[in-house]
Amino acid sequence: MRLSKSFIKTLREAPKDETAKNGALLVRAGFIHKEMAGVYDYLPLGLRVIENIKSIIREELNKLGCEEISMTALQNPEPWEKTGRFADSEVDIWFKTELNSGGVLGLAPTHEEPITNMLRTYISSYKDLPLSVYQFQTKFRNELRAKSGILRGREFLMKDLYSFHDSEEDLDKFYAEVEKAYNRIFDRLGIGDCTYETFASGGIFSKYSHEFQTLIPVGEDTIYHNNDKSLVFNKEVFNDEVLAEFNVDKADFAETTGAEVGNIFKLKFKYSEPLGLKFIDEDNNAKTVYMGCYGIGVSRLMGVITEKFADEKGLIWPESVAPFKYYLVGIGDEGTKKADEIYSQHQDQIIYDDRDSRIGEKFADAELMGIPYRIVISDKTLSEDSAELVSRATGETAMITLENLAQTLAGK
Repeated sequence: MRLSKSFIKTLREAPKDETAKNGALLVRAGFIHKEMAGVYDYLPLGLRVIENIKSIIREELNKLGCEEISMTALQNPEPWEKTGRFADSEVDIWFKTELNSGGVLGLAPTHEEPITNMLRTYISSYKDLPLSVYQFQTKFRNELRAKSGILRGREFLMKDLYSFHDSEEDLDKFYAEVEKAYNRIFDRLGIGDCTYETFASGGIFSKYSHEFQTLIPVGEDTIYHNNDKSLVFNKEVFNDEVLAEFNVDKADFAETTGAEVGNIFKLKFKYSEPLGLKFIDEDNNAKTVYMGCYGIGVSRLMGVITEKFADEKGLIWPESVAPFKYYLVGIGDEGTKKADEIYSQHQDQIIYDDRDSRIGEKFADAELMGIPYRIVISDKTLSEDSAELVSRATGETAMITLENLAQTLAGK
């Protein structure tokens, strides 16, 4: 990316109606554009972050043998009516639209009903199980309040995974594998040391579900944890009965706030029963399919990472999700000439600030955008056959020879 050729521009001030830190910084740095409350466009830099997050999730789920699909956002009411979840009195966050030919469709807030209904076509025998499919899908939820930037949007990107099994034992086994995969995902995203598996309500289909909560000051959930955070509870289940079950003392728990970045549920027959998803077992008996569902908020993760790492100068991206690893600046005639040469050889890793702007402005934008490393090549550094390398996370500055820089950029 050459900044002189990009339409992206940084802003000195955030929009007046953007009060959330993540939203304000991401807008100012040119990663997103706000259309309205809870609705954002993802610009080239923001889209690269989203794709990097998706890539990490995809790699870990594919290791489990999951298959990626893509389902429609428009929803046929019929399967939702069978589970009782299409009525506004039961689910109050629907966006619905009327067809010109008559009838009503919904915009999916989640996909349990349609995936269960669809797989009636493809699951008939125990030989078809187990099966796990996932997608990255835009969801729509008519939230009453959308004031947290991309932490809670009316339109947002989610990874939703669904698994199908012939026994509760097989569901339990896969559930445990997803738990491990989620921990690897959050580690790779740079938030593993502050993201904890949390006991939460399982609703009507199990005693507990598990959330993955990143502990940040602006989190919307109240979380209780013991000293080493080996036991973490959402406020909704933190009561005397639970304390007795786990044989713990309430005084040993601290209260904090967390942002939910993932959740996993053992659905069992919650959706397969009303939608008639069955299989024929080895004894030729018809049985109901066991189900699990596993979500990760992809766009929310981008906001959580922003909230967790940003400082007074701007964003600070972990290398694993940064849109580019290096922000390149050339100073002086020879420095600019050398910067042009380096950029032409490593465009996939570099934002090249080749604008006709003041050096201070370029450095400020590099910090605002949160690119992990700034490379500065000037006539002065070239006199030492070197470049200046600055870490955005630590602020440390080092001189690196051009030979070593070339090897670093080449991944050697």
